[in-house]
Amino acid sequence: MKKIKLFLFSLFFGSIAVGCNSDADDLGLQFFESNEAQGEQAAYDLVAYNVNNNDVVRSDSYSLKKATLGAFTEGQFGMQKSAYVTQVRLSKYAPDFGTNPVVDSVVLEIKPEYDATAKTTSTINITYKGQAAKQTLTAYSAVKYGNPVSAMTINVNEITTDLGSIGTEILSNRSVTAGTLLGTKSVSYTHLTLPFTGNSIAVSINKTSDNTALLTKDAGLRIPLNASYFQTKIANKSGASELSNESNFVNYFKGLKISIQENNGYLINFAPDQVTMTMYYTYGDASDRKEGTYSFNLASPNVHFSQISYNRSTIFNNVMAGIDRTNGDPLLYMQGMGGPGAGIKIPENAIEALKTLRRDRRAAIVSAKIRLYTDTSVWNNSYTKPDNFLVKKEGETDFIADIKAMLYNNNFKLVTAYATNANPSYYDVNITKTVKDIVEQGQEAKDIILNIGSYLTNYNGALVSEDYNTNVYSPNRAVFVGTNSVSQYRPRLLVTYIIK
Repeated sequence: MKKIKLFLFSLFFGSIAVGCNSDADDLGLQFFESNEAQGEQAAYDLVAYNVNNNDVVRSDSYSLKKATLGAFTEGQFGMQKSAYVTQVRLSKYAPDFGTNPVVDSVVLEIKPEYDATAKTTSTINITYKGQAAKQTLTAYSAVKYGNPVSAMTINVNEITTDLGSIGTEILSNRSVTAGTLLGTKSVSYTHLTLPFTGNSIAVSINKTSDNTALLTKDAGLRIPLNASYFQTKIANKSGASELSNESNFVNYFKGLKISIQENNGYLINFAPDQVTMTMYYTYGDASDRKEGTYSFNLASPNVHFSQISYNRSTIFNNVMAGIDRTNGDPLLYMQGMGGPGAGIKIPENAIEALKTLRRDRRAAIVSAKIRLYTDTSVWNNSYTKPDNFLVKKEGETDFIADIKAMLYNNNFKLVTAYATNANPSYYDVNITKTVKDIVEQGQEAKDIILNIGSYLTNYNGALVSEDYNTNVYSPNRAVFVGTNSVSQYRPRLLVTYIIK
């Protein structure tokens, strides 16, 4: 066993109240003198196995702070593809588009996450609304997961499936029927003819003579839609019952599906509440035409969800078919967006060894963590690694004891990721309270389940529930070293304790 020096301020459970009469069960703080004490560390092998989540996760607005779009295929996990489905509402019901409205264009815009430092700018001379002007396009590179140099084609379809009402739980494998194709990113519009290569485009058009701003648009991905469709569907329905109220309209126009044609490229994230759709039209007499715009509401409270599909590799299917919960699996496949997780079992011999230390040597556990390493035999690549895990006990829906004990400690980290830009990387999962409860309180040693993602907070910054998390839009995946007796990187339980 390894002797180490522990410092009081670095204890994970420093915010837990400890009385003057505390004993070793109260984290052993009474043994510290002059803010430091001698401690020892023990390591125990763990049983680690794959957990098949059946590629399904809740994906509606409950936890969908971000949506995913794209497709990515690689040899270990196979293909993962994500589309976005949403209802549409009118910004104002019973709209009046004026006399003889004619739709000129309709633009759907999403705002992918992008790297503000990675940008290119180009300026050209154009004629804009009859005036000499300069158009400046600034392309910001989207944050991508997958093959960053790929080009992909985005389709926008009307759907004919009723999505129901807000609050209804929707799973990521829900199917919808795609109807009329309304537009693709490859169609040119206005002066933007760029195909979608993962860039968000900011547009500014200024008058050549005095540099007066004629048009300014923030960075985003703009998809032109079929003007004739909206002429018939919307503009020609002015005064009709279909546009008179929310219920009628949602039944009349059930929503949109935004998807990718290709099966291999990359995945991007965007905020659902920032998706917009604007109709540009003219109205009035032939001798006096005026310009008008109408904005549709695609933000909350529209029902929306991520639709995620998979075409798994043979390697992956074989791994999931051969899960060994008793002895563990040699490799652990973990993937966000409903993909698999990992199960960790603390063997009985490790628990008994810790109980013996407590009984015979009056040992007090002050730290316990699971250490996992990424694999390099089949997963030696540059894909962005996960930076966090969801951690719970098998069969339980509440937060793990370590989270509940440390809700008001801002210094507490449930998971710490190390060397994520290297191979291998490794992760420490803090389960001090969980292990103390098993060893010192006799609680059942339930398996610990890890999934990729982070916990979300509400508007007050408080954790909501175990299932309110980022897993549904975390594209990261990795293969980890599993139960392998010959590997120095096998999963282990690292326990630090002090002796009276």
